[in-house]
Amino acid sequence: MVPIFITQITIMGMSFADTVMSGQAGAADLAGVAIGTSFWMPVSTGLNGILQALTPIAAQLLGAGKKTSVGQAFWNALYLAIGLAFLVIGAGLLFLDPALRQMTLAPEVHRIALRYLAAVAAGILPFFLGSVLHYLLDTTGYPRVTMKLFLLTLPLNVGLNYIFIFGKLGLPAYGGVGAGIATALTHWIILGLFILVLRHLPLYQQLQLSRVQLPTLPGLKEQLRLGLPLGISIFFETSIWAVMAFFMTKFGTETIAAHQAALNFSSMLYMFPLSFSLSMTIIIGIEVGAKRYQNALDYAKTGIFTNWCLAIGLILLLLVLREPIALMYGASGQVLVLTKDFLFYVAFFQLLDGTAAPLQGILRGYKDVKFAFWTAMVAYWCVSLPLGWILDNVFGHGPYAYWQGIISGIFCTAVLLIYRLYQIQRQYL
Repeated sequence: MVPIFITQITIMGMSFADTVMSGQAGAADLAGVAIGTSFWMPVSTGLNGILQALTPIAAQLLGAGKKTSVGQAFWNALYLAIGLAFLVIGAGLLFLDPALRQMTLAPEVHRIALRYLAAVAAGILPFFLGSVLHYLLDTTGYPRVTMKLFLLTLPLNVGLNYIFIFGKLGLPAYGGVGAGIATALTHWIILGLFILVLRHLPLYQQLQLSRVQLPTLPGLKEQLRLGLPLGISIFFETSIWAVMAFFMTKFGTETIAAHQAALNFSSMLYMFPLSFSLSMTIIIGIEVGAKRYQNALDYAKTGIFTNWCLAIGLILLLLVLREPIALMYGASGQVLVLTKDFLFYVAFFQLLDGTAAPLQGILRGYKDVKFAFWTAMVAYWCVSLPLGWILDNVFGHGPYAYWQGIISGIFCTAVLLIYRLYQIQRQYL
């Protein structure tokens, strides 16, 4: 879990660097990159979820001692990554400009957002291919290698941002668009490093990865059977925050600023349960594949208990340090008050999300993904959003209504996932 956590924080750091450094180039650059990121993030995380299905597939094959089959699953995922990359690029060419025009942005912001995404598009193929290699290395016992590669590329990404955003080494200053160029180049460099490292690991020969294999229909079907519900459920989770931000706009600039500060800090805290979730998928998958079902149950209990202990510690820290955290984001006056109030809700959200995320990871280890998909759809879109709207417009809870709604939704998710895990474990014991 620890190297996976460091990797996730590093990936988040690259996105943070893009935003902060673009802001130094001007307000229009910051707005353009922010709009572009809001388009790219749900798409990239959702489609990446489809590729993430390689983790439970490979884990169960490794547990069963079928190493050569892991190589075939790896190649199936690579072909799928190539297909998804060209699908996204094609969709962007057809629909991106019209979608941006619907937002009635200022001409300069529209231009920067469009060109930023065009630059990012040059790195979509290596991004998806690199994700497949990332999941393979983590699943086969090399998460520390992945961690070191991303730690190495973080300063590289910052350096490329500096060169292309501000126009160094004789290059023109591209502003926010330069952040997109740097991101694309970073993805190509990460992919190259992954390939270079993989070729020198014992894993390369053990899984016969040098032998190019054609995709198999059953393998692609399994990848999509697991990946589509996983990817769509991730999309539901990420897109709900964009809709929530839309409803926040009517409360004014101060409320929006406070909400974004609380949301940003919540996203940082989420890296802990997310890392537990990813690591539990690997461990549970290997134990289930080896038919060591009691071990899988013991690991699940240990993972949930450890995550809860960490979550409670973080929540207590958050409740005590709400004001220093708000001040860290430069909040003052009414923004400071609102940020502290939102952080109070973040604490409860963290407790419930810290319960639900590891449960999802455990269920993925059992290759059970459809239930989590339906749960996410119902919890976020049938409970959280409607309840938030009712609490705001009927009961007058104001901007807090939407945090109350999403906490209620994630509570429903946690309860249902606990019940589902109990059902699944009974089937295996």
